[in-house]
Amino acid sequence: MSIIKTRGVTKVYNPDKIPVHALRGVDLDIEAGEFTAIVGPSGSGKTTLLNIIGGLDRPSGGSVSVGGTSIGELSDNQLIDFRKENIGFVFQAYNLIPVLTAQENVEFVMLLQKRSAEERHQRSEELLAAVGLEDQINKRPAEMSGGQQQRVAVARALAPKPTFILADEPTANLDSASTTNLLDIMARLNQEEGVTFVFSTHDQRVIDRARRVVTLDDGQIIKDEVRK
Repeated sequence: MSIIKTRGVTKVYNPDKIPVHALRGVDLDIEAGEFTAIVGPSGSGKTTLLNIIGGLDRPSGGSVSVGGTSIGELSDNQLIDFRKENIGFVFQAYNLIPVLTAQENVEFVMLLQKRSAEERHQRSEELLAAVGLEDQINKRPAEMSGGQQQRVAVARALAPKPTFILADEPTANLDSASTTNLLDIMARLNQEEGVTFVFSTHDQRVIDRARRVVTLDDGQIIKDEVRK
């Protein structure tokens, strides 16, 4: 069963002035447990598609279903709640809260979900251990390397037990060693725990590790390759 389904998705920016067609009728199905990279040249629509799947942006046309819910029919407040419960995000800029420790950053979404303090502490500790940061639990972002910050971001994305994780250029600011480490962790979470990952990326190292590669060009899917 598809956990993500888009049908005829279009996105037009500046429709009343000089229209920019970012997406032109995208049909895409993502199954549970996939490790998929969405690739293509700059301006091909990768980030736009990820943002629409994640409910961070709304399509100009077409439909998006996540876990059987048509997210285009949700109000803004309903969409915020839906994202909070169902979708994990990892961004290239990390987006950690500077004044919070690693553990507090991971706990933040669970706090919004009104999880108990005991549950938040236990899950944040488990997740930080899973990404190899049990010794960084009380460090703030400025005290950690870029690779460590991105691993905190992965732990934070996993915290609410989302249906899937969207990762927008997650390795863009990382060196080779940090990228390899991060991809190893994501691959292990995918294989051992069945976490679904969808990447938007230019990084050949990410593309090489993906088991499915969806290529966009000029807002359309031009190739969809599943690897064994």
